[in-house]
Amino acid sequence: TIGANSDTQADDHFNTVLFTGNGGTKAVTGLGFQPDWFWGKSRTNPSGVFSHSVYDSSRGVTKRLLPDLTNAESTTSGITSFDADGFTLGSNAGNNNNNATYVNWCWKANGGTTVTNEDGTADSTVQANTDAGFSIIKWTGDGTTRTIGHGLTKTPELWISRRINTTDNWLTYFTVVDGTLDYMYLNLTNASSGSGITLPTSTVFTDGLSTGTSDDRICYAFHSVESYSKFGIYTGNGSATDGSFVYVGFRPAFVIIKKTSGTGSWNIIDLARGDDDAYLSANSSNAEGVMTNGSFELLSNGFKLRNTFSEWNASGSTYIYMAFAEAPFKYANAR
Repeated sequence: TIGANSDTQADDHFNTVLFTGNGGTKAVTGLGFQPDWFWGKSRTNPSGVFSHSVYDSSRGVTKRLLPDLTNAESTTSGITSFDADGFTLGSNAGNNNNNATYVNWCWKANGGTTVTNEDGTADSTVQANTDAGFSIIKWTGDGTTRTIGHGLTKTPELWISRRINTTDNWLTYFTVVDGTLDYMYLNLTNASSGSGITLPTSTVFTDGLSTGTSDDRICYAFHSVESYSKFGIYTGNGSATDGSFVYVGFRPAFVIIKKTSGTGSWNIIDLARGDDDAYLSANSSNAEGVMTNGSFELLSNGFKLRNTFSEWNASGSTYIYMAFAEAPFKYANAR
């Protein structure tokens, strides 16, 4: 449904925008659609470092979460509206500090329109983009383990879930390693562990946050879509000259990599920032870093590791990745 011979292209569902903050009100355009999930991070900042920030149209504008921290949801002047071709920012320094530079990754769900999903043993509030394999799910916990409807047409391969009205880690579940359901925390560097809960299906996943009642919860769920997204696994080979190559079937515009077999950061690379070797870490508020003594290459049909860094390409280590496309393979520029 997405690609060279389809009505929509990858950048109709995911896109990245860059800007320099002004410390006041700022309308950012050029995204190409109205975003429903916004993930922003300062690359450089004259006032120091600031956390990653997440907003979504299901919880509503001004409702912020911090992916590198356990803080509960807060109300800020970060995002004040989701617009037809982008978004409008307020004066919150984490999103719009004067003279700071920012990268913002945005996904389209369903324009903020939600439905009640009754597929699970607990009702959920869902907005889904089934063409792009992405949904935003809200529900309230009751202290028991229940199934939750996710609104997708295929089984999710990865989902990020947490409580929003109290402090909590960012549980990240995935099935791409060996078919079992494992997890790590987006805000931490831990290796993967078995979840001990039931595998997801094409209609539901199991709520792994069974402790606590009346906890409001949010989840971002994904599955791979040909020519648009890929969630998978690779094994590092430790070579700085001919490192591991990962085929995804398109030129990636955005990649997150995390070691599962040991500790390591959730490293983010994207094309928009203009340097394959420039990265940010989802679990850290650090400014943008640049890989040294090696490289990471975004290619026409995947990505190539040319480094020996433990967090990217250690020999025999296992890594998961999330990748979203810049353009269909048919039209990608060879490299």
